[in-house]
Amino acid sequence: MQTWSIGDVTVTAVIEAEGPTRGTFLFPQATAEAVIEHHQWAIPEFVTPEGKLLTRVQALCLEADGQRIVVDTCVGNDKVRRNPAWNQLNTPFLSSLAEAGFERHDVNIVLCTHLHIDHVGWNTMLVDGRWVPTFPNAEHLFVRSEFEHWNSEMVANDGADQGGDSVHADSVMPVVDAGLSTLVDADHQLTASIRLMPTHGHTPGHVSVLIDSVGDRAVITGDMMHHAVQVGTPHWGSNFDVDGPAAEATRRTFLAHYADSDRLVIGTHFGGPCSGKIVSVEDGYEFVATARETL
Repeated sequence: MQTWSIGDVTVTAVIEAEGPTRGTFLFPQATAEAVIEHHQWAIPEFVTPEGKLLTRVQALCLEADGQRIVVDTCVGNDKVRRNPAWNQLNTPFLSSLAEAGFERHDVNIVLCTHLHIDHVGWNTMLVDGRWVPTFPNAEHLFVRSEFEHWNSEMVANDGADQGGDSVHADSVMPVVDAGLSTLVDADHQLTASIRLMPTHGHTPGHVSVLIDSVGDRAVITGDMMHHAVQVGTPHWGSNFDVDGPAAEATRRTFLAHYADSDRLVIGTHFGGPCSGKIVSVEDGYEFVATARETL
């Protein structure tokens, strides 16, 4: 099990799914030939020799300032989804979460960097034909502008909000209806060590997560970047960006700000080592993997 120590904060990856992915699923420009041509530096840590992207769907679980925090909750089991790879999953995610020290009843905070299908799924679980909160003792934090956007989409489309799937209805609203949600600003401070950073574009209220503890610093990207190759080619926009130009502008600002700094970057969907540092090179940036700690 992969873990990082950021000062007094511990981050543990709980993986729902991982493996090599055809690049064009994420980025229209990312043919195998283009990936190999532009990102030799990413092979083999983040890219296979054949030009496929190493990716994962995971929750990043934080122990910080006496709180157990789950950042993003993957796809979830039993959800009816149009993507065959995500339709009615039956994974041992909750068992893996418990093995990582995050029994679902002990989680204090659930934070969704945004409300896309693969970041909210385990907010709820199917019990006796009803979607109920998976983390019944946790405060669920949604950025206000993000929630309002997808709530409007759901209302306008008779319950469907993402490609015809009823994500908001089955994975967000049951938490709201149970009184477990709080709408926050995009720069919300969760604990003394954890705060949100606005990284809008991929979605209207998308945020990344900053960790600052005892002089150590890290950032969890969310989907501000989907893969390490976007460090080298920030103009490669995701097929799933709501506002492509804004998302690219956000990536470029992020790269310029954190290049050659001591801030560890943990990519929510990055496969392989999953984390690293942004370094400047003659024609832009590259991503240098960091060694993994494992439990």
